Amino acid sequence: MRRSPRLAALLGVLLLGAAAPALTPAAPASAATTLTMRGADVSSLRRSVDLGAKYYNAAGAQADPLDILKSAGVNYARLRIWNNPASGYNNLAKVLLDAQKVKSKGLALMVDFHYSDTWADPGKQYKPAAWASHNISTLQSDVYNYTYQVCTALRNQGTTPDSIQIGNEINVGMLWNDGKVVNNDFTNLSLLLKAGYNAVKACNSGTKVIIHTANADNVDHARWFYDGIKAKGVTWDITGLSYYCMWHGDLANLYYVIGDTKSRYGKPVVLAETAYPFTAANADSEANSVNGSAPCSGYPATWAGQATNFTHVQNTARNAGAIGVFYWEPTWYAVPGNGWDPANINGTGNQWDNMAIFNWTGQVNPNVVWTP
Repeated sequence: MRRSPRLAALLGVLLLGAAAPALTPAAPASAATTLTMRGADVSSLRRSVDLGAKYYNAAGAQADPLDILKSAGVNYARLRIWNNPASGYNNLAKVLLDAQKVKSKGLALMVDFHYSDTWADPGKQYKPAAWASHNISTLQSDVYNYTYQVCTALRNQGTTPDSIQIGNEINVGMLWNDGKVVNNDFTNLSLLLKAGYNAVKACNSGTKVIIHTANADNVDHARWFYDGIKAKGVTWDITGLSYYCMWHGDLANLYYVIGDTKSRYGKPVVLAETAYPFTAANADSEANSVNGSAPCSGYPATWAGQATNFTHVQNTARNAGAIGVFYWEPTWYAVPGNGWDPANINGTGNQWDNMAIFNWTGQVNPNVVWTP
């Protein structure tokens, strides 16, 4: 898309790390911050390693993938938790093991509750099977008890979470249909979010609660959601957003959503997810989630393009006042048997094999770095 000279100038200063000029309408200006949460979601890593995946650093030497990520600037790991996934991965037992590994590397820990046995995202928020018949009253207890159970188990083994997401990309609610926002009514969702918040704080008052949506696409969408839960008395510590340029718009848009969200709610903002492809090719029989030789204008699907996109996202987030950026599943390269579907993990492929920062033989993209 052709950009006006003024918008092109704005994008230029965002990418280079300078202060941005005002546009109308605009979010209130924010001073550039330090990205103190430089994260990687490594939820699929255990399965890959269990299947024999190897990881190689920039020098070509085999190394622990968490060490490779640390060397690239990562200081925070994100782990999703599913209630009772058919695969047996990303359940409490596995998350406990993964948390020990994360903390042993000196990394901070974020736990991402999907409150499901499978993927929860803007298009689907399935109840776990054990809660399928429960009404909103019972679901409040379910959320509280399960959140407290998981957090306490982590705390008791010496791996207290530094932050916890109450739901994953809950654009229109979670635990559908009871917790879905219908006709702008946030009542039921607010009850669930309050239960999750209270459970986290009962477990450990210092753990930060994140409310995460994929509403980086539009200021109005973000305001609709966060205004809605705020009006119902929901409390949270950090606002989490997902940003993928192919789905959520350009960096100028991202800048204004972050700035507006930060100033409007007075809470730190993190990009809980972002990623970009290093190739347009596909490593397996499972169709890729993102295709094309340049899914976002100006960023070819190459190692250089992937790295540049990630750098520009970090620069934009920092200049808009965010405190963190997380790359989603950088270690999930094409390993047979580590499929996307927990109900058929051996029989499905990887839709993200071109989005990892490791290629299909486990070589890291040496140009991808996390910077404060």
